[in-house]
Amino acid sequence: MRIVASKFVGSWSGTYQLWLGPDEPVRKSTTQATVSTAANDQFLVITYSWTDREQPHDGVLMLRVADDVGPVDIVWVDSFHTMRGFMQFSSSEATHGGWDASTKWSAGDGADWGWRIEVTAPEPDELLVRMYIATPTGEESPAVESHYTRHAAA
Repeated sequence: MRIVASKFVGSWSGTYQLWLGPDEPVRKSTTQATVSTAANDQFLVITYSWTDREQPHDGVLMLRVADDVGPVDIVWVDSFHTMRGFMQFSSSEATHGGWDASTKWSAGDGADWGWRIEVTAPEPDELLVRMYIATPTGEESPAVESHYTRHAAA
């Protein structure tokens, strides 16, 4: 399915939810995002900001727009999550007109953990970014959910 990048482009605001563990309450804040295309509409760039305990955070998701999945379909940096490095994700077939991409990362000693990102636009003025963490055994839990509404054109 071909992703239509133009349906994601615009200015967005909404709610950001952060889960740090099963015994921790969800942390909520407001979030803002700007979505644009780059490199002749071959990539979608989502620049966003949010807060946690009154500390500002921000990040960038760069998503490859293509008919096929590739070895790297999303690159992500975030001032809270990615430990000053790039996280690279490969996609699986997304039937919902967005991205569903995953990666593995090391938490130190032991087996690698997983991270999965879904980016969708369920409605024309709605943007949903969901992130999940997976244990080394594959058990998945919510980590982040950003639910955005498009700003009206001026």
